[in-house]
Amino acid sequence: MTDSPTSSPTLALGEFAASLTYDKLPAPVKVALADLLLDWLRVASVGERMEWSGWSRDYIAADGGQGNAGILFSDKTTDAASAAFLNTTYSGSIDADDVHVGSMLHPGCIIFPAAVAVGQQFGHSGRDVLAAVVAGYEAMIRTSLAIQPSHFKRGFQSTATCGGFGAATAVGALLFKGDDGPRRIAETLGLTASFSGGLAQFYQSGSTVKRIHAAWAAQSGVRAGLLARQGFSGPADILEGSAGFAQAYADAVDFAPLFDGLGENYRLLEVTVKGHASSARVMAAVEGMAALGAEHGFGHSDIEHIRIGVPTVIKGRLTMADPIDIQAAQMSLPFSMAVAAKRAPEAGAGLALTVTDYLDTVEDEEVRDLARRIDCEVDTSMDEQAAGDSVPADITVKLKDGAEHSIYVSAPKGSPSSPFTRGDHVTRFKNELGTRYSEEHVDRLLQQLENFADLDNVGALRDNLI
Repeated sequence: MTDSPTSSPTLALGEFAASLTYDKLPAPVKVALADLLLDWLRVASVGERMEWSGWSRDYIAADGGQGNAGILFSDKTTDAASAAFLNTTYSGSIDADDVHVGSMLHPGCIIFPAAVAVGQQFGHSGRDVLAAVVAGYEAMIRTSLAIQPSHFKRGFQSTATCGGFGAATAVGALLFKGDDGPRRIAETLGLTASFSGGLAQFYQSGSTVKRIHAAWAAQSGVRAGLLARQGFSGPADILEGSAGFAQAYADAVDFAPLFDGLGENYRLLEVTVKGHASSARVMAAVEGMAALGAEHGFGHSDIEHIRIGVPTVIKGRLTMADPIDIQAAQMSLPFSMAVAAKRAPEAGAGLALTVTDYLDTVEDEEVRDLARRIDCEVDTSMDEQAAGDSVPADITVKLKDGAEHSIYVSAPKGSPSSPFTRGDHVTRFKNELGTRYSEEHVDRLLQQLENFADLDNVGALRDNLI
């Protein structure tokens, strides 16, 4: 752990964020940042086309203010908080955004929009914004690790509840420099804690609220920073206080993961980049299903029964076979496996489930029937890995002709142990952004992103994202 004059978790995050510069970042962190930046914009491009993104645009058009923060894929600008809300709706609403499995949250879809919006509003450099992004990732992940898994079990969705801390840390790192920077960042965290919310009832009852969980957290973190800039403050011991966040939002807390290696070992490197628009904890199962179907040449109609071993933590919320809506379908392990089984004969082992796949199958009775014939059995030997950077899958498929096929997938593609290459990231980025722009335009944008740290003012990014 970095030497720190305080034992306060809140102030420790403030000290870390205030002192972090781009030049201090290890080379692997800079490499990961470059990949995460491409992935954020790739996912946002897909998400911008969703119906609920239109609702968010209408909301911002009616309620947003004036400012220099750009709205992605548009020539419009707005105030920083509104831009953070809308751009996070794009990138954080389709469940294809990056994820830290152990802390059970999605940092990139919140941190990048918040930091870029404030950076554009106040004219910050690319180097400052990237350092702020790293500070945000670390704060968001580490705060959640301190309260998991009891936070999840109590019914909270940690992207929403802890996302504000990530956004506020990134914003605070941009706004508050000098000797009082650590205190003011801690007070910004104190403010955003009072805005924190995000309940997981949507798993059972449906609704579209999760589509804006991340957006609200990003907006809250930005507003907390702007309020602190004007003079407001929150408790500088908000994480650990007797009536603070951990006490209110969890049944058990351990701040050791927050302190451990802060400033030396970067949790950002544990982030998974998704290959599927599903819960990260079901991706290994999706890939195992696709691999078996491709190898043995069977489809969903050939399957009699499937058994899959799962870690304790996902039993319940993620194993419901009859999802109530599209959002719940994306979270459902049995339903996702059934969709993969239907798509595998056509797509092969390289299947990548998109939100469109779920939109097309959510009312497909053949898919639902197969999902009901998938037994999810708790395998406690998986629990330790599931608390780390990925959730494995142990699958046995019994076909109607009596044949059985099995596969064990230790980690999905995109996880730290099986990462996408830089070439993969560039290809995925070009394929998606190429649906919007000419090849020349995409190349120009890619070059700007690859040299993001050299931008004197991140407002220049707006010109290539119209």
